[in-house]
Amino acid sequence: MLSVKPPRLILEGIYACAPNRATLGGTAYFCQGQDEAGQTTNLLIDAPANEPEVLDFLRDRGGVHYWVITHRGASGEAKALQAVLNCPTVLVQEQEAYLLPDLPNVVTYRDRYPLPGWGEVFWTPGFSPGSACVYLSQQGGILFTGRHLLPNREGQLQPLRFSKTFHWPRQLRQVKQLKEQFTEQTLMYACPAANTGFLRGQAVVKNAYHHLQAIDPAQLLVTPALL
Repeated sequence: MLSVKPPRLILEGIYACAPNRATLGGTAYFCQGQDEAGQTTNLLIDAPANEPEVLDFLRDRGGVHYWVITHRGASGEAKALQAVLNCPTVLVQEQEAYLLPDLPNVVTYRDRYPLPGWGEVFWTPGFSPGSACVYLSQQGGILFTGRHLLPNREGQLQPLRFSKTFHWPRQLRQVKQLKEQFTEQTLMYACPAANTGFLRGQAVVKNAYHHLQAIDPAQLLVTPALL
């Protein structure tokens, strides 16, 4: 009997891992691919459960070459995972690198960092000081939103204000920048790091550009914090 469900395919070459108790129910994603030279560039976003079935799944598909941590609290059992995965590049925004002092192969960045064969990770502070999103240009554009944008109870993608939110106005400014950054042609899907149960059985947020454009940062500025 499996201790956790195996990662499930949600888009071509992209798998969602089962919610991880070590990251407060967060969802990690594994992206399987190659660069233009045919070299494997598999990408892991946030920390899956530290379970043999999950680690075997990742190793059987070529391992992990880039591992992005999108916010504080998303690293889970990073040290134990890295001891097995031996990922050569673990990307952490520079303001949160101190949270992983003994983790091998950490690479920090300030504003953005390219992901060869994929796209880039870029800084979106607000939920936490080093909160980040990952954008992949494949399949019409896929945005992994970390906890910067999450589905609300109606399944709408939103910035959600929590009591532990680092800086709410700053988070909303980053949302405004995202609204200006993408077009209908460059953003098809969004993959949030939590609240996926509110998607009502959908594996991803479809028509993500329209979800993004429906957000009104000015109106949300006075929103009270959730528990």
